[in-house]
Amino acid sequence: MEEQTPQPRRSRFARGLKKTGIGLVTLLVVGFVTVRTMLHANPGEGNEPPAGYPSTQLIKLAFVTGQLKLVDMELAVPDTIEFREGIEYGKGGNTSLKLDLYLPKELKEPAPVLMFVHGGGWSKGKRSDYRYYCVKFAEQGYVVATISYRLRDIALFPAAVEDTKCAVRWMRVNAAKFGGDSDRIALIGGSAGGHLAMMTGYSADDTEFEGTGGNANVSSRVQAVVNLYGPVDMTTEYARNHGLITGYLGKSYTEAPELYKRCSPLQFVTADDSPTLILHGSLDELVPITQAERLDKALEKAGVEHEYYPLKGWPHTMDAAQVVNDYCMARMMDFFKKHLSAE
Repeated sequence: MEEQTPQPRRSRFARGLKKTGIGLVTLLVVGFVTVRTMLHANPGEGNEPPAGYPSTQLIKLAFVTGQLKLVDMELAVPDTIEFREGIEYGKGGNTSLKLDLYLPKELKEPAPVLMFVHGGGWSKGKRSDYRYYCVKFAEQGYVVATISYRLRDIALFPAAVEDTKCAVRWMRVNAAKFGGDSDRIALIGGSAGGHLAMMTGYSADDTEFEGTGGNANVSSRVQAVVNLYGPVDMTTEYARNHGLITGYLGKSYTEAPELYKRCSPLQFVTADDSPTLILHGSLDELVPITQAERLDKALEKAGVEHEYYPLKGWPHTMDAAQVVNDYCMARMMDFFKKHLSAE
């Protein structure tokens, strides 16, 4: 019997292609064209959100293939905006708490103040992460700030909440010095920053969170809250077993269930809370969209004025994509015009 020359092994997928007569190159071309067409997200019209994707894998592919444009995180500050960096707004223990300001130079009357709170799981992130939003909103005539706060390696909950409230108190005292209206302040945050914005916005009457950072006896109440994919209920099974949350709280749910309730913005929702804008992606694998749904229902039940925009087919930090950022900016602009108007 004649010895057979060993043949290279083909995958079942490749053998199937050979049987059907479809070449690999042809398949790749067809696949690329199909994916390219599918990944061109519809930017949306009016209040319609941009079309999303079937999976996070396709979102990653869209980015790799250049179909999905991201925002410019290093956006230059135009000459029409004054940038003030590293202003101390208070003290968190021995930690200097700082913020950056983006100030329109041609203000003719006091402007609404927007304060951004960065995300990062309470363990990382920096205030400059919101540079893009800050520049864009300052160009629209808003006085804008972005704040730092104590991360969990420095201090656990409720330190970051205390710091955020301290920043609001500082702003209320100082806003008029650079053209801001201290009676028209909004807090905006994404992920952990959204959590801090909600905690501050919904706990204005809770003196325990006021801390000692500075400007005692000044109100930390704000006139509007924007929550971008932030967690609202730390008592769910998913939340109480997540490393970011247990690390932030420093104790397990079994050890301190009341601590998890205390860290949940949902627990503080009352009828007198600030109007709230909610934006959340359905493909969020870090903070499930069910969190936004819980908040929507709680605000509705309490009679708090709010708007909820679920974005189908978008993940966590979805507004890093230019098309989603444009949509979020438009919704925020409408929201601020409605709730921060001087009239």
